[in-house]
Amino acid sequence: MIHRLILAAALSLGSLNQAHAQAAAAAPAVELAGVKYETTETVGNTPLVLNGAGIRYKAIFKVYTAGLYLTKKASTPEAILATPGPKRVHIVMLRDINASELGKLFTRGMEDNAPREEFSRSIPGTLALGDLFFEKKKLVAGDAFSVDWIPGTGTIIMINGKASTAPIKEPEFFSALLRIWLGKSPADSMLKDALMGIDPKSPKRGN
Repeated sequence: MIHRLILAAALSLGSLNQAHAQAAAAAPAVELAGVKYETTETVGNTPLVLNGAGIRYKAIFKVYTAGLYLTKKASTPEAILATPGPKRVHIVMLRDINASELGKLFTRGMEDNAPREEFSRSIPGTLALGDLFFEKKKLVAGDAFSVDWIPGTGTIIMINGKASTAPIKEPEFFSALLRIWLGKSPADSMLKDALMGIDPKSPKRGN
């Protein structure tokens, strides 16, 4: 009898999870400045949900859109960083920009926001990212790049859907990269809220 109850509970839980997954898949994509972010993606054979997406502004200019995918939704930087499993940051450029300059800005954002030890361990990946942007020379409006963290593999950077670096093994690199947008001195505070899934109309939280 007990075994039957356990089996029934397991089947019920499985059905519930499947229903949630189907509901997420059926939800409409989020559209920002003409860029669509699907509500679900798959990274490392693991389904992810869109935690939040927003636009990076420089003064009044739209620079790029960014979306964050996790295995489950989280609403604080600490919870996002602690979420297990694969993660993805997907960025689509909204204007032309010098790729090398963007690489320098990313490096500065990592250094300004990551704890010293974490940043030190992320240096090999940071150098690889800088080299990639240096070789790319220029990113134009419509160019997209994803940064995927896959446990056991590392961080994979893709430009326009094509893997552009060998996996960066150090987990600190992806954490330091996330802090560009989620740290105490984020690149854009409104984008930080958007990636955390915070409604801009809701009361502001402290960083």
